[in-house]
Amino acid sequence: MHVVKVKAIVPLMLVVGLSLVSGCTDYKKKYDYLNVEHQNLKGRFENLQNEKQQLAQKISQDQQTIDELRRQIEELNQTPAQATGFGEGYDVAFDPAAGTITVTLPNTILFESGKAELKSATSAELDHILSVLKSKYSGKEIDVVGHTDTDPIAKTKDLWKDNWELSAERALSVARYLMAQGIPDGQVRASGCGPARPVAPNTTSAGKAKNRRVEIVVHMR
Repeated sequence: MHVVKVKAIVPLMLVVGLSLVSGCTDYKKKYDYLNVEHQNLKGRFENLQNEKQQLAQKISQDQQTIDELRRQIEELNQTPAQATGFGEGYDVAFDPAAGTITVTLPNTILFESGKAELKSATSAELDHILSVLKSKYSGKEIDVVGHTDTDPIAKTKDLWKDNWELSAERALSVARYLMAQGIPDGQVRASGCGPARPVAPNTTSAGKAKNRRVEIVVHMR
């Protein structure tokens, strides 16, 4: 009877031993996997912390620039054109709440009536704006926005469906000029507003002339 019991116990012990070894192996694999996951999560967390710190520093620097521009305009009595560096002779607006600088160019400087191609291969006005953008506002996002008056297109109605399309194509022409001269395309957006955002009444020739414009909007933050 004792011999029979020993023979029965030995295989059982082997099975239990193999199970324990297999279990230890499984636990080691799980530990190694969880350890790798932990290290990955730790690295991602550290990267997010660094990005958060860099973003906070950028926001602080941008706000300091906005505050300094406001100080120059309010306390030193500089015009927005002077304070922003674009210089006198340019139509410049500064909105500290929105954190934007808007340079407005009348369409007569850039385009023939009813057309969206720039008048010439080079533009002194655009080149000056370009130089300021590169020297003082490098890395900032830029919107190029086209506007028209309310008059229906007459001379070139075969080219454009309406004023919305014309304003968008004019904005694209200016945006492409800026990008061709070195502004990264990831920083530039173009859009057309047609007659939807007038700055003057469309009841007079002078008002319509003011509404026909392209705005270059620099986002300070």
